[in-house]
Amino acid sequence: MIENHDETDARPEVADFDAYFEEQTRPAPQGVPLRLYGRDYVLPPKLSTIVALQLHRVHTSAHPDDIRRLLAALFGPAAIDHWAENGMDDRSFGIVLLWSTSNMQQPGSMTIAQAAEEHDAREAAKDAAGKARPPRPRPKGKGKRPNSGKRS
Repeated sequence: MIENHDETDARPEVADFDAYFEEQTRPAPQGVPLRLYGRDYVLPPKLSTIVALQLHRVHTSAHPDDIRRLLAALFGPAAIDHWAENGMDDRSFGIVLLWSTSNMQQPGSMTIAQAAEEHDAREAAKDAAGKARPPRPRPKGKGKRPNSGKRS
């Protein structure tokens, strides 16, 4: 006798990530709170995919839109405008960003003072590297071509 097999019998079982992750769910960890210019923020308790991608992008780009996207993912879309309106300078911004990314990955791993020291050390290293290289001389004869005076 020939057995009639349905096409669905040959399909592999669906890998159900939804069910797996639901089984693995633990109580949601709390994010690290911070206060800046009179507003309270809570860092995301985990490094989400979007934040990880934005962090990578910021490491390879200094474009303001990339930085704004990262900050929106961490603190909400209005945070950077609020900070700028309150006079945040680049040093303060760097310290907040360094402290936030460190403490989001491992809460309590860095104090504000440590973030300031680390930021200042990185800036000093950049300055020293910039001063170590003498400026490159401009090649001669590469300037603007002389004009014959004729109009085309």
